[in-house]
Amino acid sequence: MFKKQSTVFLSLLAAFIITIGSCKSSFEKLKASNDVAKKYQEAVKYYNKKDYSKALVLFEDLTPRYKGREGAEDLFYYYAYANYKLKDYTSARYHFKNFAETYPTSPRAEECRFMSAYCFYLDSPIYSLDQDNTQKAIESLQLFINLYPKSDRVAEASKLIENLRFKLEEKAYANAKLYLTISDYQSAVIAFGNALRDYPDTKFAEEMDYLTIEAQYKYAEHSLEYKQEERFGQAIQFADQFTEKYPQSKYVRSANDYKKDSQQAIDRAKRLIAAAVTDPKLAKKIASKDTTKTQPPSEKGNGNEKMP
Repeated sequence: MFKKQSTVFLSLLAAFIITIGSCKSSFEKLKASNDVAKKYQEAVKYYNKKDYSKALVLFEDLTPRYKGREGAEDLFYYYAYANYKLKDYTSARYHFKNFAETYPTSPRAEECRFMSAYCFYLDSPIYSLDQDNTQKAIESLQLFINLYPKSDRVAEASKLIENLRFKLEEKAYANAKLYLTISDYQSAVIAFGNALRDYPDTKFAEEMDYLTIEAQYKYAEHSLEYKQEERFGQAIQFADQFTEKYPQSKYVRSANDYKKDSQQAIDRAKRLIAAAVTDPKLAKKIASKDTTKTQPPSEKGNGNEKMP
């Protein structure tokens, strides 16, 4: 009885292997065939069955043969979407764009132009990584809006741009905070200023304005005494601007504390500098206390950066 069951099982297994082998050989035969019409027909069938991998293999073989022929427009359309369905967004965006440029009067041109931009959107990484694709996605989506201002997809494109810009805001915010974390206070002041200039309506604006005070205060605190009056003075100015702009902010008390401490630090620095005039040892001592990581922007001569 056991021997009979084993024989039946082995027969079924062999039949299954033969079936699988014949299916594979059938696709390989189709792939190698020169019957482009048959290959096209089967490729579309695979696509409609959501077997995008096999469809793509056939479409890739057919595209160079169909250039300039009837049916090429449909083929290139399927080809772009097969890449998209397989989540190869780099290839998909290229083929969608190529379709829109090759067939600008096609009813599908608008859709493919949008899909090309959307693939850039899908390839946009998390905010902590390089944002080159994010910038390109914004440019592509804006180009779509410019080309098709009356399209039903404009609202969606605008929303996608908003999402991408928020990602850039997060990147700028995180980078500026990192400078503060690693105690590069001058760079933090510059980075916060640049972020607020580039994204004035960001939801991080209040916090970044406050952190600018903190960074400037610490920058001044680690400076030579003869530079502290100017640098603490800038911290006081930042604090005054903050309390005027955000009178109800949870950071107002801390901002006022930085202002008070800055004024006291200015008074101490003035007294110390006055004493150093008649005390060479003290003058030498305070001249070696500057622990800022970099020279002030005004001394580096970089006119593109905001000055603290």
